[in-house]
Amino acid sequence: MVPAPIRGGRSCGLCGAGPGGSAVPRSVPGTDRRGSRSVPGTDPRGSRSDPQGPAPPRYRPAAPGVRAMPGSRCPLPALPVLRWLPRYSRAWLPLDVLAGLAVGLTAVPQALAYAELAGLPLQYGLYSSFMGCFVYCLLGTAKDVTLGPTAIMSLLVSSYAFQQPAYAVLLAFLSGCVQLAMGLLRLGFLLDFISCPVIKGFTSAASITISFNQVKNILGLQGIPRQFFLQLYETLRRIGETRAGDALLGLSCLAALAGLRAMKSRLPQAVPTAPPAVRISHLIVWICATARNALVVLFAGLVAYSFQVMGCQPFRLTGSIPQGLPPFRPPPFSLAVPNGTVPFPSMLQDMGVGLAVVPLMGLLESVAIAKAFASQNGYRIDPSQELLALGVANVLGSFVSSYPITGSFGRTAVNAQSGVCTPAGGLVTGALVLLSLAYLTSLFYYIPKAALAAVIISAVVPMFDAGIFRRLWRVQRLDLVPLCVTFLLCFWEVQYGIVAGVLVSGLLLLHSIARPPIKVSEGAVLLVQPGSSLHFPAVEHLRSSVCSRALAAASPARPVLLDCSHVSSIDYTAVLGLAELLQELHGHGLPLAFCALQEPVLQVLLSADLEGFQHFPSREEAGEALAALPGWERCRELGGSGAEPPASPAQSTGLIQ
Repeated sequence: MVPAPIRGGRSCGLCGAGPGGSAVPRSVPGTDRRGSRSVPGTDPRGSRSDPQGPAPPRYRPAAPGVRAMPGSRCPLPALPVLRWLPRYSRAWLPLDVLAGLAVGLTAVPQALAYAELAGLPLQYGLYSSFMGCFVYCLLGTAKDVTLGPTAIMSLLVSSYAFQQPAYAVLLAFLSGCVQLAMGLLRLGFLLDFISCPVIKGFTSAASITISFNQVKNILGLQGIPRQFFLQLYETLRRIGETRAGDALLGLSCLAALAGLRAMKSRLPQAVPTAPPAVRISHLIVWICATARNALVVLFAGLVAYSFQVMGCQPFRLTGSIPQGLPPFRPPPFSLAVPNGTVPFPSMLQDMGVGLAVVPLMGLLESVAIAKAFASQNGYRIDPSQELLALGVANVLGSFVSSYPITGSFGRTAVNAQSGVCTPAGGLVTGALVLLSLAYLTSLFYYIPKAALAAVIISAVVPMFDAGIFRRLWRVQRLDLVPLCVTFLLCFWEVQYGIVAGVLVSGLLLLHSIARPPIKVSEGAVLLVQPGSSLHFPAVEHLRSSVCSRALAAASPARPVLLDCSHVSSIDYTAVLGLAELLQELHGHGLPLAFCALQEPVLQVLLSADLEGFQHFPSREEAGEALAALPGWERCRELGGSGAEPPASPAQSTGLIQ
């Protein structure tokens, strides 16, 4: 998911960079860098400058041998919080507090809704919403990212935790351990094997699955199974049992959320020179649109409470939520059941492939969001540090009964658009969640489930990317295969869709390695040009491509020139295959020469000490050398022209062109 462009680009406390990513030098208030006075609100040249706070201090050049922070020249401390805390400005505090409050007002209702989606008691959504805020403030490298429960993680938890809080908390602990290990071993590159079509297929299918999962709450139906196809069948079969009150409230909440979202997207940017009344009106509209989830849930709760006072209740309510903070204790490594105890190995076996899917998807979602917002807001992140931050957040979160968390796209967008300057905004968000747990849970009793369902549907509908099918059809149709496989199988089981999509993408990748494009050009010399590196699956393909042309009965005898300008690496099996090709061609009296070898490939071939191996820096020199051989004088035309011999459309081979 690629977020929409974020307005602004002000210098931030985390990186000390403006939109271009360069450090902003310090200047004395009221003066420019040359010491002359400047008018407040303008730069030294008289143009308007950012009125929302002073520029961060200038970084000092790093000492020799000291690693500099990305995008700046300052030394990079081991703890990310030390990169921005020593130069924290009071001018950033109001922006961080405002952003933290805006995210908190979004996080609390979403936490309740996502816990419902995960099949857990609602308090577990709040338990999962504060630890990530505090940990990321210390260990995160992106000023905008907020960690917490998300729709994707909740959907995965519902598949692997079996609606058991003990499984969900243990899954958070084990996922954090996997993420920590990947961060320490710098294995983040493994995420690159999950291709964009697989991600798009998964998120689009998840959007439909999650939305339809909430239809039962919109309609007020109970006893609907969680499997998608059974859910679809049962919902349609029991559509006549719809509760009018829940349906009316749920649809009204959906309409209100859609309207507030559209209002925010069309809200013009505030003009600092506008009259105070206009600026205040703009701020009120912005706050209402940003905190739309909290406003809709609050309104629905007031409506439900009013009916409760009148002695009738047309809505299905959330019910009682335990008040108070969660106890700090280790995650459960066994589960007591009526017939005995489920031991730790059995719990691991029950979660199965979820132990890999959940941490990988969490990392993928969080790092992708961090990279996208860092790119748009003009700073850089450390992906390995992001893995560590997420791993620590999940491990520590499991000690306060959290289920797996990751970066939230929606709340991160709210954070960025609120003008957050540093990760300190997460402290305000976490504090707001803790206050809700300590004092407000009794008020959550009256929140209708239809309102929470509307919050979830409003959050996940933008995840569906209908245009990806059209774009892939136009750009690369082969990528439609993993996209469709992932998309369709995710309706059956999420893990099957992801695993199958990754496998199909891997097979396509392996096929491109095993069958690289090989261009064979006819002429006085048979010119063979592999289009990529040579590895052991491609050796036989190369040999057959050369021999089918060079040794064909209708083909005239001529030297073979292997142009390796596109070959950047080669393995031992490929070297053996080239040795056999040399012997086979020499046995038929045909010379084989190599040209344009890159240095690593040349060193490998020289070390192999191939019999009859000869190489030249360019095609021209190869043509001159081959022309000097007895009987091959016509090869001189290759060296004289310096151009590639003409090739007809029928003179190229290779399964992937």
